[in-house]
Parts: sequence; C-alpha cells; structure tokens
Amino acid sequence: MEKGSTSKEEIRTSGGNGQVLDGSDIMELVGNEEVFSSFVDHKFQELDRDRDGKLSVKELEPAVADIGAALGLPAQGSSPDSDHIYSEVLNEFTHGKQEKVSKTEFKGVISDFLQGMAAGLKRDPIVILRMDGEDLLEFIKGPGYEAEMVSLFSQLESPGGSLHHHIVKALEQLTVDQGMPPSSDSWVMSNIVEPALQSCAGQDQDKPPSQETFLVEFKKVAQCVAQRLKEQPVIVAHSENTFDGSGIKRLLSNKFELDKNLNTAIENVPKDRNGKISKEYLRVALDTVAPSADLPPVGAIHEMDNVISEMLKMMNADDGKLVKEDEFKKVLTEILGSIMLQLEGSPISISSNSVVHEPLANSSSTFLQPPS
Repeated sequence: MEKGSTSKEEIRTSGGNGQVLDGSDIMELVGNEEVFSSFVDHKFQELDRDRDGKLSVKELEPAVADIGAALGLPAQGSSPDSDHIYSEVLNEFTHGKQEKVSKTEFKGVISDFLQGMAAGLKRDPIVILRMDGEDLLEFIKGPGYEAEMVSLFSQLESPGGSLHHHIVKALEQLTVDQGMPPSSDSWVMSNIVEPALQSCAGQDQDKPPSQETFLVEFKKVAQCVAQRLKEQPVIVAHSENTFDGSGIKRLLSNKFELDKNLNTAIENVPKDRNGKISKEYLRVALDTVAPSADLPPVGAIHEMDNVISEMLKMMNADDGKLVKEDEFKKVLTEILGSIMLQLEGSPISISSNSVVHEPLANSSSTFLQPPS
C-alpha cells in the first residue's frame, strides 16, 4: 500500500505510516448493545453531577460542547453561524424544552449522533498520517523535483523578495503528498521549519535569489526539514471532499427519505399560534437536512457557506415572511435543488490537513471515547 493512501482500510502493516478513520469502529461500538450501554452509563454518570438520575440543561453543556468539537465547529460563542448548531444539538436532547433528560433519551441522541458521524466518516474518511521525513526526501530526490520547484519559483518571484522569504513560501506550498506537514501550523513552523532554516540555510539569505540559487538552497533546507521530521515525526489528519450536488440529487430522488427529512426539519423550528413558520428559519432547517444531502454544517466550510447564502438570498429567506408548513417545505426543497444545480456546474473540492498534537482515535473529542 502506498504511503498516504486513502483506502478505507486501516493501515496496520509494520511499514504503514497512517490509519484511516472510516467510521467502522464507531458503528461497532453502537452495534454492540452491551458495550454501548456501558459507554452511555459511563458518560451519563460523568455528566450527572447532582446524581438525580437525569441531566439538566446545565449538565448537558459539556456534552454539547464536545459534540461541537467532534463536528469540527469553533468554540461556542465565537461564531453566530455555528452557535445555532450548538443550540440544535441541545434541542436534540431536550426537544426544545428546559426539562431534564433521562438516560434513555440521552442514549437515543448519542446513538443517532454517533451513527451520523460514522456515516460521514464512511463517506469522507480521515487519514491519519505519520510524517517522518521519508516522503519529503523521496520527493526532493525524485525525477520531477526540479521541474516542480522551477514552476513554484516562477509563481513566488517578487521584486526584492529575499531567499529566506522564497524558501518559507515554497515550503508553505508543499503538501502532504510531497511529505510536508502544513507549515501554517505554529508548532510545525517553530519546531520544524525555523530550526531547519537556522541550521541549514546558506549565506545571503536577505538577498533576492536566482533560480539556480533557490533550487540549491531550498533542497538543503528541505533535507534539514526531513531530518527534523525523522527526529520529531508529525501526525497529520488529512481529509478530502468534493461537493458536487450528488448527495442532494440522491435525496431529492427519494420521496420517502426527503419527506422524512423535511418533517424532521420543521419539527425543530418555532411556529406561531397558527402553525406558521418564519422563513428566517430556513437556514436552521437546511442545517438539519444537511447530513442527508451530503452538505457540511453551516460555518464549517467558507466556500459552501457562500453558495448556501446566495441560494437563501435568491429565495428571500431573510424577509421574515410567515408561511404554512407545506410552503416552508416547498421553499426548502427549492433551495436544495438550487444548491444542487450550482454544485453540479461548479463542484467545490476541499482538502484539509490538521496537525494532531495528541493521539487521535475515532474522533477529536474525548467525550466520544469509551471508558477504559
């Protein structure tokens, strides 16, 4: 198996440098009733501070925060776009009321959440890569190195730009495919890149370089970076995803599944005394339907937020008009269709690389780890 492979099988061989998180371990946890019940009991007791056998809204807050972290959301209170998702997670537990939650209710929500997360990982696996410098050395010693770096140099050229500046910018352009962890990460910069520059950079670092000088000096620094990685391997969580509208198309073609999702969406939004819903809740409802349409949560991906905001604007989602449930569902369906057409014409591809500073198992949240 090639290094950096995105196969959905875990790389367990002694020579492997990564592991693929595809949700199978999560499904195994949820599918084993005895193990899952023990898992839920442990988490419930951990949260039930007053030991009354139920969880208050206050006691649920750590669980909601950890679920948000597992979804990749910024901390609660830092973004209006993501804060309403935290509210929706809490509403899943409390059904929009301020009442306490029983262990049975808690177990049901956790099961639904974990299964949703597992489905997401199955669709878009996260590859955990151990970057130890070998792939970077392979790249700089390979036959395509010079041509690729010449092309990169031409893109980086700027009047008066120093050799140091060019090398730093070139390292930022390298990817995990070439064996380079993201140098935008502060830890990688201070512990890998900067020491390599200090120990391996040649003379005249403040002068603009010629192409020949750049190629020679960059290779020296890259070799030092590889040596630093050998001494201090960096763990990177890598994921790739393309939003092309196919998930929305699949949902819209399945009337039963579509109706079920639309009904769930309107259950989670406020209604007036006549049962009408304000169109301002279309964004919230869309976020409820998003997992079934292979769409990310609002606030997770900037490019997708732009597309969704444009479609909501086209449908006058912010005019505050009150509409009946059927009309609300019709508009929501039209928004999904518009997003689908936009993505079919201009798919959005996202690649993410995050440096992991602690062991990563099935999620980024300790809340989701079974008791030892």
